[in-house]
Amino acid sequence: MSPSVPLQEMIRAIRSARTQCEERGVIQRECAAIRAQFRQADNEGRSHNLAKLLYVHMLGYPAHFGQMECVRMIASPRYSEKRVGYLGAMMLLDEKQDASLLITNSIKNDLSHSSQFVQSLALCTLACMGSAEMCRDLAPEIDKLLRSSNSYIKKKAALCAVHIVRKVNDLGELFAPAARTLLSEKNHGVLHGAVVLITELCERSPETLERFRKSVPELVHIMKGLVLSGYSPEHDVAGISDPFLQVRILRLLRILGHNNEVASDAMNDLLAQVATNTDSTKTAGNAVLYETVLTVLDIKSESGLRVLAVNILGRFLLNNDRNIRYIAMTSLQKIVGTDHIAVQRHRGTIVDCLKDPDASVKRRALELSLALVSASNIRSMMKELLTFLSTCPLELRAQAASGIFAAAERYSPSQRWHIDTILHVLTTAGGDVRDETVPNLIQLITTASELHCYTVHKLYKALLQDISQQPLVQVACWCIGEYGDLLLKGDCQEIEPVQVNENDVLDALETVLQSHMSSPATRGFALTATMKLSTRITENVDRIRSIVSIYGSCIDLELQQRAVEYNALFKKYDHMRAAVLERMPIMEKNSTGQTNGETTGEFVKEVQTVKVTQDQPPTQPPPSQVCDLLDLLGDSNDSVKPSSSPGQSSNNASSPGGDLLDLLGGLDIMPPTPVPAMPVYEKNGVTLTLSCEKQSETGLIVTLTASNSTDADITAFTLQAAVPKSVQLLMKAPSGDCLPACGTAKVTQVVVLNNPNKVNLKMRIRVSFTSQAVAFQDTVQVDSLPECR
Repeated sequence: MSPSVPLQEMIRAIRSARTQCEERGVIQRECAAIRAQFRQADNEGRSHNLAKLLYVHMLGYPAHFGQMECVRMIASPRYSEKRVGYLGAMMLLDEKQDASLLITNSIKNDLSHSSQFVQSLALCTLACMGSAEMCRDLAPEIDKLLRSSNSYIKKKAALCAVHIVRKVNDLGELFAPAARTLLSEKNHGVLHGAVVLITELCERSPETLERFRKSVPELVHIMKGLVLSGYSPEHDVAGISDPFLQVRILRLLRILGHNNEVASDAMNDLLAQVATNTDSTKTAGNAVLYETVLTVLDIKSESGLRVLAVNILGRFLLNNDRNIRYIAMTSLQKIVGTDHIAVQRHRGTIVDCLKDPDASVKRRALELSLALVSASNIRSMMKELLTFLSTCPLELRAQAASGIFAAAERYSPSQRWHIDTILHVLTTAGGDVRDETVPNLIQLITTASELHCYTVHKLYKALLQDISQQPLVQVACWCIGEYGDLLLKGDCQEIEPVQVNENDVLDALETVLQSHMSSPATRGFALTATMKLSTRITENVDRIRSIVSIYGSCIDLELQQRAVEYNALFKKYDHMRAAVLERMPIMEKNSTGQTNGETTGEFVKEVQTVKVTQDQPPTQPPPSQVCDLLDLLGDSNDSVKPSSSPGQSSNNASSPGGDLLDLLGGLDIMPPTPVPAMPVYEKNGVTLTLSCEKQSETGLIVTLTASNSTDADITAFTLQAAVPKSVQLLMKAPSGDCLPACGTAKVTQVVVLNNPNKVNLKMRIRVSFTSQAVAFQDTVQVDSLPECR
């Protein structure tokens, strides 16, 4: 191929290449010819060579050697060369390269050129790749062009000023007066550039925002002209007059009316007019309506106008376009807390969106449906949600189950309904529920004393039907162990009783123990339930003893320890067995969702984990229990009172227990000072702290606690951690995946580390979340963990 071939011939040769190697050969030969011609002093085809080089650059091949040629061609007096030179500068140069500084003087000269087309080239280039230094140097020229009489230049200058303001925030004051005067222009392009510039200025400066609030009537007048104007072929898009300008004005009005009653009142009538007169059958009309809704919901608008905005979003839910349905539900999710009644009117449409085949729409519909649950509609909404749970995708099942649990706990009309709902979820999606579900359900069952017979019969039936759902099996085993005597009586008024004998119950528990689907924790529940039945039945105690003895040599240490201890109860402490295995008392639930400590061994570990993740100090045992413990040394009731008089102290010293405990001569034992959590991440409103607790010589428990300081809820919050290869890492289930706004609740993640080689511990943490429909992901490196307590 000849070095002087035109651009079209080069493109044809590249496209005709049959292999990648052949294409590279064509491009390398042509680049070598272009490079040789660039070195010639009198090159007549410089613009053609640079155009060919730009095409090579778009194909992904290196073209950096053409940067200096761009600088030379920009300085050329010929428009054809200047145009290609500016195009090459926008493609081959950026603000990080020194060559970009060489064109500053050429741009300055071209900004004052007599031809509007040359001025346009300079404005476009500066707006595309101008650095902060170039923006500072050329800002006065841009301000002059904003006051030009040429509408074409003013439009380009306004957009260039936007780039300058983004690069150098301090230059915003320079353009504010000129931007104000541009609002009186009739040209739509100039108005569009002016509105974009004013929006940028108001977002970056509160003082400028207050100054431009006086322009609200002028913006309202412009908007009314667009809404009421007749057909204009120059600006008409699907029957809407310049929807791009309308959207920009509505966004600016939203900023100006936020938290300002005067500005909001000035635009209320306009927003009502736009909401009622805009055609919603076309995409352009829907775009204008959506911006209108966002503006209404963000300013201090009238209640009737807010209801109108919610109704518009309700109509969006009926649209065939999934994108429109998605943004409608996203907007409704943001306002459901403030306009709950208005959103409730569209509950049926929202619930129907749960059947949408699109996964994103279905997820948003689930979140919104859970937010709409209230005490008045709990039964109907829960029926729909349970139906959705049985058919929903696997990735939504855990979220749906957690939301149903939270709604049932908050609005349950009765304890029986509450228990039935949770059991239905465990039967449908037991493998996807959170770890705290089992202790929470057990606590609920213990408090409903009149439903113990009903619950144990229902759980026994569920256990016979399916033992694959581990949380359901764990709760069923616990109930059979506690209330097995009620099951064997077969007398239950709430449900048709099941006639079972002792062997049937033991067969069911033994099936759980021997099943390959049972986890170690589930086997622990079943073994404990079997042991507890030894005090509730009379004829099969020997069978229970043989079952327990089998697991005394189990490979699972937890199960083996339980079996050994239970065997000891049979052999050495049989006289204490009935008292040790008596029915558990009612477990109360504190404000953090934890039980009162009187829990069975099956979920003691889980409760301890929740306490660590909540980062709360352990509750002090009642004084009576402390006294009973210390009374092993004698009568020391007074020695453990929180505050005592000097006379009481002397009594303590005279008691046997007090003499023994006073070996240090009244030295006050101060509790250890807790080690404060170390902040490791603080960005986009999310704060993540890290604290450690030493479990053993090589074991360490790391607790990550996250909070949200923004005004909007954060969803899809996940944490991932990585450690050196020699360290073993186990991440437990997080306390949630949603960070409520304003720090009202926190999410905790417990990480268990085992460091057998005792290497220097480092941790890399990845934080992922979604805030206001924007996904964020960051990675932080923790080079040294804080001192463990």
